[in-house]
Amino acid sequence: MFARYRKETASKPVSVTADQLPPKPEATAPRIAAQPAPPTRHEVRQAARAAAPDKTALRKLRINALKSDLHKRLLEDLNLAALEKASEAEVRAEISAIAAEALSEFDVVLNNDERMQLNHDLYFEVMGLGPLEPLLADDTINDILVNGPKQVFVERAGRLELSDVTFRDDRHLMRIIDKIVSAVGRRVDESNPYVDARLADGSRFNAMVSPVAVDGALVSIRKFKKEKLGIQDLVNFGAFSPEMALYLEAAVATRLNVIVSGGTGSGKTTTLNALSGFIGNEERVLTIEDTAELQLQQVHVGRMESRPANMEGKGAVTQRDCLRNALRMRPDRIIVGETRGEEVIDMLQAMNTGHDGSMTTIHANNARDGISRLENMVAMAGLDMPLRAVRSQIGSAVNLIVQVSRLQDGSRRMMSITEITGMEGEIITMQEIFRFERTGLEPGGKIVGHFTATGLRSHFADRFARWGYDLPATLYEPTGPR
Repeated sequence: MFARYRKETASKPVSVTADQLPPKPEATAPRIAAQPAPPTRHEVRQAARAAAPDKTALRKLRINALKSDLHKRLLEDLNLAALEKASEAEVRAEISAIAAEALSEFDVVLNNDERMQLNHDLYFEVMGLGPLEPLLADDTINDILVNGPKQVFVERAGRLELSDVTFRDDRHLMRIIDKIVSAVGRRVDESNPYVDARLADGSRFNAMVSPVAVDGALVSIRKFKKEKLGIQDLVNFGAFSPEMALYLEAAVATRLNVIVSGGTGSGKTTTLNALSGFIGNEERVLTIEDTAELQLQQVHVGRMESRPANMEGKGAVTQRDCLRNALRMRPDRIIVGETRGEEVIDMLQAMNTGHDGSMTTIHANNARDGISRLENMVAMAGLDMPLRAVRSQIGSAVNLIVQVSRLQDGSRRMMSITEITGMEGEIITMQEIFRFERTGLEPGGKIVGHFTATGLRSHFADRFARWGYDLPATLYEPTGPR
């Protein structure tokens, strides 16, 4: 026993209520009437199969009720301030000892596997994020989506599936949410029913609670990738072709301004991370994000993260504030994690005023829609600029739009690479250099297709050659399936 982790006052025994225990079999009076014929072996087997799930569910309910009572006892017995300085082994040993005492008082017998799982779950309840911990530790899971206490979905390989993880009730789920947001100095309640936060490992966290969330709190966690995927990794995964990789290397190295466009979960940030690998270590790079996710490997990187307002509605630092300040910090390139509002004005200004090679992401379905999105965001900033002037600003600032998508089979592909070539009248002109062509659908639902050039020579071919990237003419020739 580690008495130094116990509170001085002993906790009162926590009793398990009668309705939380399985009912005892009632005694039956002897039957006087003639007994029916004994059941056949087949009927006995069917009855046993039907009773097994009920018995398992009943035992699971009893263990969950026991876990709830044990958690209350741990909160009463443990000195949480002292536990912060204890090692994981010491905390687990103390939790195991308290749980063993309680099980003896409750007169509950568990097998070794159940006891180990109970101690494991109790540790996560006290020191971690409860039922979410196993999902956060699973590297095959990309997203965790909670729809109330009884529905937890996960995304694996681009496909959603219902997990067997549940919370006890709404209060249990809310306690985990409060634990996450309070750790980063934020709050969520009826007066402020939604919140963005970041977990300790960098994962993006969003929650929405009652009264906005009707059927229980809604939680979404976009897990932070521990490993950094490079261009070659994405080529190996089939996200784009080696020819497209060569072209993108030349584009980034020669400091073209790049926008990565796509929908939610399409791989925009992953693509931006990979493209940043072509930036040299001699350049000063500043990154600006709402939630820090970029994993740049360069030597000279300055990272900035926006901040929401406090409880009094003050102290907010927006992406636009960060971007304006970044222009005074002598950057060679500025990378904005996602442009979604009035900061687009400052981003375009940066691209047009000596910060060539800057990059950002936007939400759009294709390159032409991406241009329209930029125009709309400029209008959102409240500037009274003629449409032609806005388009001229975009046409001179943006050189390349990389479109990525998540297809219905869960795969992520770079659907096109499009160059902005200038203005014709009041229209921004562009040309597509590479694209992904779908050719069919396999019986299992997998999309069949191939990457190909469009046959158009790059508008920036001369620039590439001047910088030492003389790409062969065959790179732009259309190809068939490989």
